[in-house]
Amino acid sequence: MSAHRVDMHRLQEFVRLHRLGSSSRDIARLLKMGRNTQRQYRRCLNDAGLLDGDPDQVPDLAALKGAVREDLPPTLPQQQVSTIENWRSSIAEMIERGAGPTAIYDKLRFDDPDFKANVSAVKRLHARILKEKGVQPKDVAIPVLSNPGEIAQVDFGYLGKLLDSETGNIRKVWVFVLVLAYSRHMVARLVFEQSAETWQQLHVDAFHELGGVIDTIVPDNLKAAVIRASFAIDEQSQLNRSYRELARYYGCKIDPTPVRAPEKKGKVESAVKYIQTNFWKPRTFPDVQQARQELDRWVREIAGMRRHGTTGKRPLELFRHNEQPLLKPLPKIPYEPVVWRQLTVHQDTHVLFERRLYSVPWSLLGQKVWVRATRGTVAIYHDDERVATHERTGPGVRTTNEAHLPTHRADLRHRSPLHWLERADAIGPEVGTLAREVLQTDNELSQLKVVQAIVRLLETVPPERARAACTRASHFAAFSFQALKRILDRGLDQEPLHDVVPFPAPTGARPRFARPLADFIHLKGGQP
Repeated sequence: MSAHRVDMHRLQEFVRLHRLGSSSRDIARLLKMGRNTQRQYRRCLNDAGLLDGDPDQVPDLAALKGAVREDLPPTLPQQQVSTIENWRSSIAEMIERGAGPTAIYDKLRFDDPDFKANVSAVKRLHARILKEKGVQPKDVAIPVLSNPGEIAQVDFGYLGKLLDSETGNIRKVWVFVLVLAYSRHMVARLVFEQSAETWQQLHVDAFHELGGVIDTIVPDNLKAAVIRASFAIDEQSQLNRSYRELARYYGCKIDPTPVRAPEKKGKVESAVKYIQTNFWKPRTFPDVQQARQELDRWVREIAGMRRHGTTGKRPLELFRHNEQPLLKPLPKIPYEPVVWRQLTVHQDTHVLFERRLYSVPWSLLGQKVWVRATRGTVAIYHDDERVATHERTGPGVRTTNEAHLPTHRADLRHRSPLHWLERADAIGPEVGTLAREVLQTDNELSQLKVVQAIVRLLETVPPERARAACTRASHFAAFSFQALKRILDRGLDQEPLHDVVPFPAPTGARPRFARPLADFIHLKGGQP
């Protein structure tokens, strides 16, 4: 008998026609049933006592089905008996554990030298076992019914490449789509990147276009939204801190989609495909600016006014009449997107954020801190306490607050001679003169460190003593830090210079590693 069994309702008609006395020829013509098939069914139905009787009272479907299955059990043709039937039990166990056909094939050929079948045989038996198991509860798709203003699904979809009119470059372009689960009305925007700031700004723009806030947002597990996805019912997703702050500001909830379950946000998946096929593919655009204008019009006039296949209504009309009045009100002040990022303080007491360096107190060296950045500022937190605030932009790539460096080492970051000469001039002209003389004592070896030490020392003493000490040091060509310090330690800056003979200044550069001659001159009274 054929593996394709006759439908039970045709078998009912077969019994009725038989009871009416119809010939085999008429039954074959009316039911498209061959005589051999009629002969088999007559035999099994007659054995069951169902063939003869009143034509108006034919047996019900269940009785016919039971008789046929008992007398004519289904059999597979010889060519459909699997060549790997001997491994059926092992394959069934692996299927129960969730293994796919390729994984099963690889394990069998790896572990069993007698296994010689190909992967196609495993795929066929895999499909047959699943069919025999029948439909499982997890296979049933449960439509989620949403109330107006309750749920919106959001996602990105790749479209292609467009000209960026601002940079003049051809760039990849994505479409951001927000779909309201109740009305199916959508908001769509074209963007060139998917950063956390762009992600937040798109939400802000969508809320303002809708004129209100949705109760729950269902995003995918992209990094701008979720930094740790939930893989099980008892695990907890970790939202991007920036995204959490946006949700708190607007008073909405975030409900991320489970991992590898795009069907859980099927509405926005369908909307992305709809935009790709209906909007993007039939059109060409000279640049992204025109594409954005066309997309706005397409959303209003095409997508918004079509008869939706599920709701049977126009999304834009359903949104305006039934959903928009139930949205949460917008805050009076628009939200400013922020970026939260956890960073480590580097050895130079700075953190690197968006290719710029920002200083923090040096005591936090090597520790983890949180950076909260807006368009204009960068605030840095440690243990939920703000420890630094900087302008986000500025000259150079490094922003340093002098108070964040160790007190006795902060000045060392300045390597420009001009900076130290300005500080020397601020103490007094004599100090500036000495600093310039020190810098000129060696044309090959930099004397900046000597000048740094001299200026930092003189900033700790009264200005009049600093100026007098520099006058004396210049008078005797004492251009070392040690000589100047000795003048101050011995109080020689307070001695008059009119009764001492000046030491002639050297006519050429002194040897690089030679000590100043003033260190060897000792006159009466301890004066150099």
